[in-house]
Amino acid sequence: MPNTQSGSPAPADRIHWRSLFAAIAAISAVGIAIGLGLPLLSIIMEKRGIPSTLIGLNTAMAGVAAMLAAPFTTRLAHRFGTAQTMVVAIVFAAGSSLGFYYMQNFWLWFPLRLVFHGATTMVFILSEFWINAAAPPRRRGLVLGIYATVLSLGFAAGPLLFSLLGSDGATPFGVGACIILVAAIPILMARRESPTIEEKPQLHFMRYISLVPTATAAVFVFGAVVVGGLSLFPIYATRTGFTESQAALLLTIMGIGNVIFQIPVGMLSDRVRDRRSLLSIMALIGLIGAAALPLLDDNWLLMATVLLFWGGCVAGLYTVGLSHLGSRLHGADLAAANAAFIFCYAVGTVAGPQAIGAAIDLAGTNGFAWAIVFFFGLYVALSLGRMVFRPKQT
Repeated sequence: MPNTQSGSPAPADRIHWRSLFAAIAAISAVGIAIGLGLPLLSIIMEKRGIPSTLIGLNTAMAGVAAMLAAPFTTRLAHRFGTAQTMVVAIVFAAGSSLGFYYMQNFWLWFPLRLVFHGATTMVFILSEFWINAAAPPRRRGLVLGIYATVLSLGFAAGPLLFSLLGSDGATPFGVGACIILVAAIPILMARRESPTIEEKPQLHFMRYISLVPTATAAVFVFGAVVVGGLSLFPIYATRTGFTESQAALLLTIMGIGNVIFQIPVGMLSDRVRDRRSLLSIMALIGLIGAAALPLLDDNWLLMATVLLFWGGCVAGLYTVGLSHLGSRLHGADLAAANAAFIFCYAVGTVAGPQAIGAAIDLAGTNGFAWAIVFFFGLYVALSLGRMVFRPKQT
């Protein structure tokens, strides 16, 4: 069982609300800022006449930054402390977010992206480590469901804030930086309760990817499908005959499914004997839902209903995968595995849009659905194979 800084184990069912509030509030504030910053930067580059290819390349730096930062996060937290590392990362994220306004040279936005998304990646890794360490084993799914719900709301609030602030002047950049800095307040208030990493992880960073492959593969598929789906679904929907507003509303409904199902899915994961079975079921639902998309392109209401549940199942891969990770590992190993978890997510965010876009080019509009079916199919095969050949260890 994870220990707090005092070194005493937590009671089996006790939830450390102060620690959880600190970690969840911090990462939610960062989520709002990211949700504000992504469309803000894209619109500004578009106004400046930057080619779409370069806009996409600059945006892809987010995934590259996450892959670069993840392997070093646990080492920094081991040396300087979890809360201290998070606060420093928050300062770097806030400073680089202001840098986008003051540095007008487009090419300088590439290193700024690396700093900003590298710093926010560290906050994500250590927040999720903190949440997993503070959550009681028998209520871990519930806690992570609450985390996923609040984070989803934070990401949704970012674009809403952008619609209110616009893209002119320093205001949206200043607001974003202030929101990021606010994330440091709950961390500093609960810093004495932050989990310590008293020893270095036992394995090399990359070994943690294969140590709990059901969890790391789940977040890879989640990253590939969510980012690839969100970026290319409007193209798929408009090509099948829906209007842009109908396509946008379908994405909104998918996001609603993401929000409303996370706590129920998390609570369900607390009741199943082997979380891998739940991950397999959700991936199978995702596969069936994706395969059904070409059959629904003439019925908006039916597609919306499918996407509502589909969005919940896809997002559940992240919640339950993270819960499965926390049930298997503790201490320094959990922190390192959390870094590997985010690393796999970042790889998925880079691979997903490329694979889905290529599938559309090769197979036509329905290539969108078949590429997603491919991702889910691989995961179903992996998870079922693990359950057959590696029964749950007690």
